[in-house]
Amino acid sequence: MTEKKASAAADAAEPEIKNVHNPDYLVDIQHERLSFFTPAGEVKALNDVSLYVRPGEMLGIVGESGSGKSVTAYSIMGLTAYPGKLIGGDIWFNDHHINEMTEGEMRKMRGNEVSIIFQDPMTSLNPVYTIGNQIREVILLHTNKTKKEANDRARELLTLVGINEPDKRLKQYPHELSGGMRQRVMIAIALACEPKLLIADEPTTALDVTIQAQILELIMDLKDRLGMAVILITHDLGVVAGTCDRIAVMYAGKVVESGLTDDIFYHPAHEYTKGLLQSIPNLQEQEHKRLIPIEGQPVDMLNPPAGCPFAPRCRSCMKICLGRMPEYTHLTDSHYSACWLLDKAEFERQGEEKA
Repeated sequence: MTEKKASAAADAAEPEIKNVHNPDYLVDIQHERLSFFTPAGEVKALNDVSLYVRPGEMLGIVGESGSGKSVTAYSIMGLTAYPGKLIGGDIWFNDHHINEMTEGEMRKMRGNEVSIIFQDPMTSLNPVYTIGNQIREVILLHTNKTKKEANDRARELLTLVGINEPDKRLKQYPHELSGGMRQRVMIAIALACEPKLLIADEPTTALDVTIQAQILELIMDLKDRLGMAVILITHDLGVVAGTCDRIAVMYAGKVVESGLTDDIFYHPAHEYTKGLLQSIPNLQEQEHKRLIPIEGQPVDMLNPPAGCPFAPRCRSCMKICLGRMPEYTHLTDSHYSACWLLDKAEFERQGEEKA
């Protein structure tokens, strides 16, 4: 038997193992790999990303710019921009297998079952249409309501998100509203069809601290009142501290640590998570301490390293970190991390070699 035939026979004997969807999860992403094929080469934006969201749960996805937070969330809605392409893994949302859905089916799902709040409301709202027109358009597109019913619903939504004088606001244009009010309008549009999942892509970045707190409080309140799940994308751990049930920390297109909020803040396991926490000022401490920055540069996703992507910036980097990506170590049922320092046997062996 030739080598080629032997290989074919082996492939036939070992059928491909399919990821099995857990029906208890509203969002179930398993081993997602997504790349952007640019003239410079393949940008490996997501490299084996797995995460889940239960109904009514609030998940925070944290990481620096370029870590893959938004790309992961957008892939749930089938909004991966060209030249991006899903090249591996499976994505399920509300029992829909996203990999197998047509564009027409995706359009029906967007807005009805899942909605998104984008980072900058001024670039998301159309400057030449009134607020009322933009909210009514979504309602008329996704429901069977009449124009009058859509207008009543638009007024109801503005009241729901805490905007005063809704009749007046419906006739105004985006530039006539403050940043905080524009973000509230974006939330109203996202909630128009009462989705099961709301994706908030850094919804407070362009707002001052006071308005940030109001928007986060509003999202939490609406989550509880409407019973929807929320994915909150941010680069700021402080934002997710008092809002999220669970946190997934991403770095260089991979979830490096995931756990309950208390697990991440009080028992961080990955060196990148520890670095993020050390760069946040602690107002509870009596003594003033210097913040410790994460030194170095982000990974070049055109040529990602063979081992742990954080290894070049890690203060505790070992030889194995540069050559092999660690498997996840489960610290509890809900808390896991991918770090060689958690593999005690490997850590001790590395210590013996240094000695």
